[in-house]
Amino acid sequence: MEYLRLGKTGLKVSRICLGGMTYADPALGTHPWAIGEEASRPFIKEALELGITFFDTANAYSSGSAEEILGRALRDFARRDEVVIATKVFHNSGRKYPNSSGLSRRAIFREIDGSLRRLGTDYVDLYQIHRWDYSTPIEETLEALHDLVKAGKVRYIGASSMHSWQFTKALYLADLHGWTRFVSMQPHYNLLYREEEREMLPLCSEEGIGVIPWSPLARGRLARAWKGAETDRSRSDRFGASLYDASEAADKAVVDALATIADERGLPMARLALAWHLSKPVVTAPIVGATKPGHLADAVAALEVKLTQEEIKRLEAPYQPRAIAGYE
Repeated sequence: MEYLRLGKTGLKVSRICLGGMTYADPALGTHPWAIGEEASRPFIKEALELGITFFDTANAYSSGSAEEILGRALRDFARRDEVVIATKVFHNSGRKYPNSSGLSRRAIFREIDGSLRRLGTDYVDLYQIHRWDYSTPIEETLEALHDLVKAGKVRYIGASSMHSWQFTKALYLADLHGWTRFVSMQPHYNLLYREEEREMLPLCSEEGIGVIPWSPLARGRLARAWKGAETDRSRSDRFGASLYDASEAADKAVVDALATIADERGLPMARLALAWHLSKPVVTAPIVGATKPGHLADAVAALEVKLTQEEIKRLEAPYQPRAIAGYE
């Protein structure tokens, strides 16, 4: 395993981050493909054995059960100081009512306490705003996050999918007021969706922001041949369908290019797709999911794959610009 500092901070994270969306109670309905606690624990344990120390989840994943499952597993399999726990806030973690979600001071203070309780920890290493809140002044959000850092409940703060002008504004206002600055960005970024290369990734590079992409395998579309065998997730993931299925012709060309190079290399497609991420200097750690034997070992093995410039050009050449997606 390799470890890098997250952006300009002194915090070191593994170059592969394990995402916790799938490790949740399927009975709660928000993610029908979730595999439950008993099936989840071996993957979290294996991740630790492979040297993965960076774990990402969110308050809203299956009404908070994802945080509970991850927290119990990490308490059983690791020491708190040996792992980096990231979670997110914006969507509500349970029953919906006025003020139940968003990034108001009230919502943030309520949700951090819920996340800490479910994770079974006194602090979160990285607390991220899941989306931009158009109904709350960003100044209110930034000051509330700053206060959580000063209170010791949060070590660092980060952000996720948003427009680059919004992220720039947040960085500027934090500097202006002396508030804690965002140190990371979690964007939607993979071979099928590269719109973040236009503005967000150059901004992160210039500002020393750590980049931890979500959906690096495009909801599994980069892990199998075009229209390969369906999974429980591909059959029920309406959000995933909204991200990709409108550009099938362009997507097929990218997947076919990936499959061709994977065949030439004699390597799994998923490993090559992750190796492409790791070839980008701006990327700190892609966030991967794992639900089957071999998923994690394959992800870690991507660190050993060095793509040539020619291979990178072949992978990127079929890409066609597409509408912004993933900011919802």
